[in-house]
Amino acid sequence: MVKDGPYGTAIQALSLNESDYRGSLTVAHDQKGNNDILNLTRPQAIAGIARAYIEAGADLLATNTFNANAISQADYGTEALVRDINLAAARILRAEADAATAEDGWPRFVAGALGPTNKTLSLSPRVEDPGFREVDFDGMKSVYREQIDALLDGGVDFILIETVFDTLNAKAAAFAAMEAEEARGVRVPVMISLTLTDMAGRNLSGQTVEAFWISVQHVRPLTIGLNCSFGATELRPHVQILAAQADALLMVYPNAGLPNAFGGYDELPDTTGRLIHEWAEAGLINVVGGCCGTTPAHIAAISRAVKDLPPRPVPGHVPALRLSGLEAAVFA
Repeated sequence: MVKDGPYGTAIQALSLNESDYRGSLTVAHDQKGNNDILNLTRPQAIAGIARAYIEAGADLLATNTFNANAISQADYGTEALVRDINLAAARILRAEADAATAEDGWPRFVAGALGPTNKTLSLSPRVEDPGFREVDFDGMKSVYREQIDALLDGGVDFILIETVFDTLNAKAAAFAAMEAEEARGVRVPVMISLTLTDMAGRNLSGQTVEAFWISVQHVRPLTIGLNCSFGATELRPHVQILAAQADALLMVYPNAGLPNAFGGYDELPDTTGRLIHEWAEAGLINVVGGCCGTTPAHIAAISRAVKDLPPRPVPGHVPALRLSGLEAAVFA
């Protein structure tokens, strides 16, 4: 399966001004850069981006809701619009996915995307006070629950907990999804995607790839994987580790290489496609897409690269005592 690419890169290409972001909303703060608000003020622009990814070959679309939570929207004074933003985002992509499927009969799916927020449960923002936290677990869970409920009401198929830099934040999101599942009496499939902050393969809260998988394995995610972090070249060794260990589908969506001195991405679509082809040929992935710097052209190259190649066989679960701190410990 092929996932879409980022909304941030595509939105930047639109060169919108503050009034484009604000639209007819009456809000006190400057809204430029609030990409999530565009689900309300420029829905056709978001629909157009989704359509471009579908035409490039994407089977799985992720909503433009990376920062559509009360914590992140507080920076723009738009916390009261969180439900409306998520509901609109889900409906936009649901409509585009269903329209494409009606046209050619090929199934498309929509994942409701949850970003990490700009707070961390594992680390203190105050060097002099290691025990201080700006938010607690229940608060974080409630923030995610509001977002999840709106996304599900809007018609998403899955909940995607992505760009996980703090494992405890991800656990709060997963707990919120499990609560929503129980309240609704229907299965809420969860997808989880880790982001690494150093070449050694750890996230910001210090966990290795192996330890992270053990930490979230109990959620029984539909997919586990990696996104953002680096380009496909630098991510490959960590993908190999996770592919050998995880008894779940593996989804990876790397950046278009490493950023240049100006923060841009120079990796060409054919290069990304060639690297992803090597992953698929080696049987490492089940779902693949693009993160920062990738475009519909990159997604098209990825789609061509994996066409007709078999998906990764999911390894069987071997019973053992598995524990995780910053690193994994497995006892036979």
